[in-house]
Amino acid sequence: MAKSFDTQEIEDILAQLENMHPQAVCELDYKSPFELLVAVILSAQCTDKRVNQVTEKLFKVYNTPKQFAELEEEQLAPYIYSCGFYRNKAKNIISASRDIMTKFGGEVPNNIDELITLAGVGRKTANVVYSVAFGGDAIAVDTHVLRLANRIGFCDSDDPVKVEKALMEVLPQEQWSHAHHLLIHHGRYTCFARKPDCENCRISDYCRAYTDR
Repeated sequence: MAKSFDTQEIEDILAQLENMHPQAVCELDYKSPFELLVAVILSAQCTDKRVNQVTEKLFKVYNTPKQFAELEEEQLAPYIYSCGFYRNKAKNIISASRDIMTKFGGEVPNNIDELITLAGVGRKTANVVYSVAFGGDAIAVDTHVLRLANRIGFCDSDDPVKVEKALMEVLPQEQWSHAHHLLIHHGRYTCFARKPDCENCRISDYCRAYTDR
């Protein structure tokens, strides 16, 4: 079962995560909401570092919905091959670009309800674009957030949608977006999947996995 945290404990957890990860922001490089959308699609099961290496070259050639909408998958694939799952990602990027052109006049929609209507765009991708590019309140549940939410005790589920809802209930809405970056950074640099660095973690006293151990 999920742990019960009071308001002060939540504030303490977020404050300690902030102290540990003061530079917790989106690590994908982008210059427009559309570039961020493409980068997030590419980031599935791929590191942000690799995505940034790929998009640095890709966006010099193509960087608008119109340009991507006019591509065929085999034209895009060579640019994104090293990100893995390149065929599916090429299909999703091109499909989303065509939807942006035909449904939204070439502009990336600025709300989750419309973002998730784009072909190839799931809820996590929509939440990232909404929160990072448009400053909205949202929690994107990637593998790090999923793992930490369960380890800490915010929830007890492997379903990203249920985890998102649980975090929305326990975390202050005005901190949703930043909290999700804090959790991502904590998962990347401290609470590793195989061997979490509990000795250097400032929230271990609150963590269900640590205290249960």
